Amino acid sequence: MVGTAHVYQIYIAATPEAVFRAITDSDWTRKYFHHTSFVAPPVAGAGYRTVTMDGRDAVEGVIEEMTPPADGQSGRFVQTWHVLYDAALSAEPAGRVEWTIEAAGPDLTRVRLVHGDLAFSPLTWAHVKDGWVWVIDALKTLLETGRPLPDPEVDPPVSEAPEGDWHRRQGVEANNAVFGLLERDRTPDEDEDLLRHAYAAAYHWQRAAGATPENEARGSYMIARALVATGQAERGLVSADRVLAVCTEHRLADFDLAYAHEARSRALSALGRHEEAVREAVLARSVPIADPEDLAILDRDLEDLPVA
Repeated sequence: MVGTAHVYQIYIAATPEAVFRAITDSDWTRKYFHHTSFVAPPVAGAGYRTVTMDGRDAVEGVIEEMTPPADGQSGRFVQTWHVLYDAALSAEPAGRVEWTIEAAGPDLTRVRLVHGDLAFSPLTWAHVKDGWVWVIDALKTLLETGRPLPDPEVDPPVSEAPEGDWHRRQGVEANNAVFGLLERDRTPDEDEDLLRHAYAAAYHWQRAAGATPENEARGSYMIARALVATGQAERGLVSADRVLAVCTEHRLADFDLAYAHEARSRALSALGRHEEAVREAVLARSVPIADPEDLAILDRDLEDLPVA
């Protein structure tokens, strides 16, 4: 699923070999990685476990790849990541952490960190989001100065509504995917992908932190657009009617009301109900839009609606 990975990138004034060693050697990790170390040296294809300095379990998983950088080639360290230090996080499925280490110049290394496979681990997603920032900053400081960062006096911020924040992120990503697919010629497989992303967007917006009636209207709008675009105008009209009903019930105006009429016009036109489609297009054009940028977007989308 899109949007379930955290991605970080940083440049460190050190060689790729030094960076790789700092990531995989316990003598280094305990200096910057929350005082954790590997129980045994990591080996590709083998399970691993890390513990804190006082012996408490931290993380476990499998080392999927361990390729040191050499002869100008990038290094990679890939591990599944299952949290042990918190009961709620431990109950979630394992994620996957990928380190990519590559030379960016003399004694300069680009480090890319991706923590993914978190589609079913919203608590872990929220908890590690800012925690990784500390880890890579501490790694950079240690390698460049020889001194570890002092322990922070406050814990990294963690969302009070992690699942809601996670759903919001997924809603944004799914929405963006829908628009990208709508703007190009699609294969049958891409039509199916369009529909799945539209329904996913609505699902996640319904559960997002701070969800509003606007989110409900926009989720239904995406479904209406996807259904019409894939030749299912009857069902598309049902979803477009829902957009208008949400706008009416919650007195939504401006952008959302205009697009409720735009969605109905698009569906009615696809059904061959030309006069009704024209009326809806006129209504869409008549809705006052306060933001000039929103108005420009609407004007562009109205260009292919039917006119009298």
